This record gives sequence, structure tokens and C-alpha cells, in this order.
Amino acid sequence: MLILYVEDNFENKLFVRRVIESMGHEMLEAETGHQSLQIATERPPDLVLMDINIPGMDGLETTIKFKENPELSHIPVIALTANAMKGDKERCLAAGCDGYLQKPIGVSDLRRTVQEYNKR
Repeated sequence: MLILYVEDNFENKLFVRRVIESMGHEMLEAETGHQSLQIATERPPDLVLMDINIPGMDGLETTIKFKENPELSHIPVIALTANAMKGDKERCLAAGCDGYLQKPIGVSDLRRTVQEYNKR
């Protein structure tokens, strides 16, 4: 499975890469929303892990752009965010995210989520 991780924090990228690759999957990385859309257009992933607090166009805006694009709209987008206030999960889902993981992300939660979408 090819997974695109949209994240601007080096430590988070390193952690997620280790988990994804240990599961036998390939991971592409983008640090901005615009970069993620370009990468996904050139090499469509099977799953997108989207940090919500990225510079420039945030993860919610980027998710909306993914879902508006007929070539990308079928790709599941999972929000990965430290935003854990009441209503944050609902905002992510309303923007088009297919799932939500709260940071700090646990290894087992990340593995379970990737496995769930790998079966689809």
C-alpha cells in the first residue's frame, strides 16, 4: 500500500515512517497542502494521513481540495492532529476526512488504522 503523509514536523514524520515501513508499506511525504496535492496527482496514494496544522493551506482546506478533485476524491484521508477539543473531530469529518487520530499517535492505533484501510 502507498501512503502519503502530510506533516511538517520531522519527529512525527520519522515516527510514522518507521511504523508504516515496518508494516511493509511505502510512504511518500509532503510538508504542505499544495505539495501533497501535487504528489497525489503524480502518484496517487492508497491512503493519506493528514496533519491538520500544516503551514499555508491547512489540512482541512487540503482535504476539501482532495475531495473536490475527481481523480483524488476516492482516496481515504485520515486526520492526524493534536487538536483534541470538543468539536475538532467533527470539524475534520465535516471537511471530508474519513477518519481521525489524535496526537500523540500510538503505534497500535496507527497500525490498526492503516490495516483497516488496507482491507478496503
